Amino acid sequence: MRELSLNVMDIVQNSVRAGASLITVQVAESKKHDTLTITITDNGCGMSAEQVKSVIDPFFTTRTTRKVGLGVPLFKMEAEMTGGSFQIDSEKGKGTKVTAVFRPSHVDMIPLGDIASVIHLLITCNPELDFLFTHSVEEKEITLDTRTLREQLEGVPFTEPEVSAWIREYLAEAEEELKQLS
Repeated sequence: MRELSLNVMDIVQNSVRAGASLITVQVAESKKHDTLTITITDNGCGMSAEQVKSVIDPFFTTRTTRKVGLGVPLFKMEAEMTGGSFQIDSEKGKGTKVTAVFRPSHVDMIPLGDIASVIHLLITCNPELDFLFTHSVEEKEITLDTRTLREQLEGVPFTEPEVSAWIREYLAEAEEELKQLS
């Protein structure tokens, strides 16, 4: 994939298929440490240790529509190609945490891409799920928690055009503020 945000979308879709009701996406950038860390955590069905080992194999997939599963192996490869790291922690019945650390100064680093649009799309295409999105650059952080938003909206769905537009604008403006710091 040519943007890390598309990897995020793919990994989050795994969380959706795993029956998660809460998915957390954290993006943390540190110039000082030359890192971009992306962590995706869910409260889905989780995996056994054997399944975790299998999921990084590009020739393993639980899907029946194709014979290979490239999302997780590509994400792992992209992190490791930059001198970074990749880890999956999962427990059956409790959920999964995927952490990829990238070295932005490395020649093989691909751009984060339009993470705001990806998060907006995930929220509006999965309105029954809750998402907690945080993106930090050094000490500056933006957050969008759909649980809080859901309370404030008092039953108005995220798919309502005005709500969807507000989410998109909030994320785009917040991301623009963070870009000025990088």
